[in-house]
Amino acid sequence: MRVHLVNPSDNSFGTAVITPRWLFVLAAATPRSAGDPILADESLESIDPETIHSGDIVGISVHTGNALRGYTVGRLARARGAWVVYGGIHATLFPEEALHRGEGHAVVKGDGDVVWGRVVADCLNGKLDRIYEGGRIEGSEFLAARWDLMDPEKYMWASVQTIRGCPKHCSFCSVWRTDGQKPRQRGFQKVIDEIIDLRRLGFRFIALADDNFYPVTLTDLRLAEQQKNVAKLEELTAIRHERFQLMEELAKLPKDMVFFTQITMEAGEDGVYLDAMRKANIKGALVGVEAVTPEGLKAVYKEWNYSGEALAKQLQTFKQHGVHVLGSFIFGLPSDRPDTFDATAEMAIKARVTFAQFVMMTPFPGTVDFGRWEKEQSQHPTIVGDVPITRYWLIPTEVRPKMFTPHPTMSSDEIRERTQSVWDRFYSWGAIWERSSCTPNFKSRVAFIFLSKLYRQMYAGTGISTDSARRKKAKKWARWTASQCKKLFRAKPMPELASPRWAIAPAAIHQTAFAGVREAQVPFVVLSDD
Repeated sequence: MRVHLVNPSDNSFGTAVITPRWLFVLAAATPRSAGDPILADESLESIDPETIHSGDIVGISVHTGNALRGYTVGRLARARGAWVVYGGIHATLFPEEALHRGEGHAVVKGDGDVVWGRVVADCLNGKLDRIYEGGRIEGSEFLAARWDLMDPEKYMWASVQTIRGCPKHCSFCSVWRTDGQKPRQRGFQKVIDEIIDLRRLGFRFIALADDNFYPVTLTDLRLAEQQKNVAKLEELTAIRHERFQLMEELAKLPKDMVFFTQITMEAGEDGVYLDAMRKANIKGALVGVEAVTPEGLKAVYKEWNYSGEALAKQLQTFKQHGVHVLGSFIFGLPSDRPDTFDATAEMAIKARVTFAQFVMMTPFPGTVDFGRWEKEQSQHPTIVGDVPITRYWLIPTEVRPKMFTPHPTMSSDEIRERTQSVWDRFYSWGAIWERSSCTPNFKSRVAFIFLSKLYRQMYAGTGISTDSARRKKAKKWARWTASQCKKLFRAKPMPELASPRWAIAPAAIHQTAFAGVREAQVPFVVLSDD
């Protein structure tokens, strides 16, 4: 009997941009009595069915984007006589679907760090429950990833998580509903220890793969103080203090290391925090801009963001403090009009964001938007083949629509084409070359150009295009570009690098294994000084 852990994907590039962290954390949760698990990351290569044997245990983590492929892998594994167990954000939301369509024996809901060991033991005993409740574990129960099972040559950047949960309530995001609005913070000592382990292996680019690296805003502190809520103020102050402790320790690591993360726009108002990020070599952050108009921000419950000239100024503030921005923009909001696309492209350029992603409005399960849409569709459901449009992830990708919710003034094809044109404009050779001037030397500039083109091919070329030939060509170019980028981001291993001697025993490591991340999240990096 062997344990297999599978990260399903329809797109295999041979080289992955970022490590799928859950895969290696769940490997750590696998009891040693079951042996080292076999890890299959299909973003590298498709799984080989011949490796699965009768009596094996196959754990598959699915989010909405890869659920259909995950179910295919599960059915294949069950046909070969294996135990099939699903987890991840999508299986947490739709456990019966995973059991039925994916022919799973069981589903793990929520965090898998603790409960996965019991699942494996039950498989060994031949008696498996249908549903396992992992819940939301505390920081003392978080596990460290087993990076010893990773092939470092296959990944450009590694990932370490420092906090889960987000206090916001954006309409398009499921994090605050599935992972909670209370930040669950990992002790900074364990974060540093894991980063040092990765630097020993030759990784110097690290994603701090958090839902929100800025969990406490200045507004949060001010409101708690005005309300004379002493307990809340103490709680928020403690969380913020822990953030600064982490950044102080990051600043002590080898200077060739580069970190990037994900934060909300409000961090632009907190110059002290941004300066601490810069000193910690956190050189880039994905910032959810979403919309450039007040109407668009209201539509996604994000009125705290700025718009217009104030938006451009605040985005520029990040760069002034040494933090580069990957701006995330959404198209297809009810308030969008044809001129919104050009206005967004111009705003991204004017605000001097280093990278940008332009995604089409997608109602992800667990979000406010999805609930509203599902209710609207209940009266007169749209069917594609034999699948309701509200279960779009079950529709084969070759016939799956790119837009699911009707727009009041534009067709889905028009929105898709205009979105594609914004990608093309922002990632044209001339625009990329101009932005690459932010790098300090020629090697970094070349890396920046390669990365920009890779990002464009992987997230626009293979995602927005409806033409299968164009998608195939984009995948081919992405595979080649990824192989070239990998050479630029690797560093000489530092096996002699030692961890600090902590004065206080660190808290247990923080990671939500077998749980998904924000559905639209994508990796991002800003180049270092060498």
